[in-house]
Amino acid sequence: MTAEMPQATETTQVVVLAAGEGTRIRPLSRSVPKPMLPVTDRPLAAHTADAAIRAGADELILVVGYEADTVRDYFGAEYAGVPVEYAVQTEQAGTADAVRAAREYLDGRFAVLNGDNLYDPAGVESLFAEGPAVGARRVEDPSNYGVLSTEGRTVTDIVEKPADPPTDLANTGAYLFPAEASEWLDVPESERGEREITDVLARVIDEYEVTAVELDRWLDVGRPWELLEANEWKLGELERDVRGEVHETADLRGNVVVEEGATVDAGVVVEGPALVRAGASVGPNAYVRGATLVGEDAKVGHAVEVKNSVLMRGATVGHLSYVGDSVLGRDVNFGAGTTVANLRHDDEAVKLSVKGERVSTGRRKFGVVAGDDAKTGIDVALNAGVKLSAGARVPPGETVTRDR
Repeated sequence: MTAEMPQATETTQVVVLAAGEGTRIRPLSRSVPKPMLPVTDRPLAAHTADAAIRAGADELILVVGYEADTVRDYFGAEYAGVPVEYAVQTEQAGTADAVRAAREYLDGRFAVLNGDNLYDPAGVESLFAEGPAVGARRVEDPSNYGVLSTEGRTVTDIVEKPADPPTDLANTGAYLFPAEASEWLDVPESERGEREITDVLARVIDEYEVTAVELDRWLDVGRPWELLEANEWKLGELERDVRGEVHETADLRGNVVVEEGATVDAGVVVEGPALVRAGASVGPNAYVRGATLVGEDAKVGHAVEVKNSVLMRGATVGHLSYVGDSVLGRDVNFGAGTTVANLRHDDEAVKLSVKGERVSTGRRKFGVVAGDDAKTGIDVALNAGVKLSAGARVPPGETVTRDR
């Protein structure tokens, strides 16, 4: 795990944006805010908070929206020894509007981090030390992000999602603002009808020397396959720890974590990195491999193979089934003999529907996304790139080639 880092020399309040509806990651965000979706043993937003705290945050201000109690119940009034306040964003009017909801708590310099992003903690530490600063990362296609122009390490301009990007330096949604910026949040709406925090950054660039801090690693978790990638990242940081009940004939290979209260039955093979959470059960005679999360109270049945997948709380994969490179929401139930395809015959990247459009996942192997409480009957075949909506039902024996 990441070592403890020295504290920043100045007090730093950190605003964590955790109010997004997560429309691009549906159906997984149907009943859970995207920042609260699981990445290993904690919600996505908790990894953001952890990075902030290790970098020296003195206070967290979580901006929440729908399902606000879900966030409050997890973080409470204090998280990892750091006090937590909550600000409610009443309408989805952009990132500047979200930070403006937290303005009453701000009394000095402050950082802003997206609660649905994974950040390299060392990069966040550098951000706090360099401020005013913005986190940056070089990407192949920066047109999907705000794009920074620089002279040396000094930011000279930012353009939001340009068709012709001036550089390959993407804005990572991580900022360290001077205290005055809290008074500059009343920006006009953009062409997209939102008040953008990048317009606040533009004002800071005019008034201050703003440093571009390049992060070694960063992931914007906006779409279902990126949640899979986030788990691959964090599962890869696990160290072997077996506290649950493991049958003497089970074979745990590499960095496998079995939490107390979990059960791994006879004949099971688990190849790490993998995490079996409390209340979960695996086997008998199951095979779990790749970067796989078996969530709380999830069940992997007899002779089931699960590869490089996320099974959220209460998900069940019945006996004699195969699930590969997939994300299963809470209380999903795959009937016996359900088989997931995760590879196109033409070897092209698998596509998935995002907001009504088929989008490349960029992954040669990708299976299915199943929303909360989706269920299949026995002997169902699910094609690569299929989405099952929350509560979907697939009768026995069907082959599913289109979203349900």
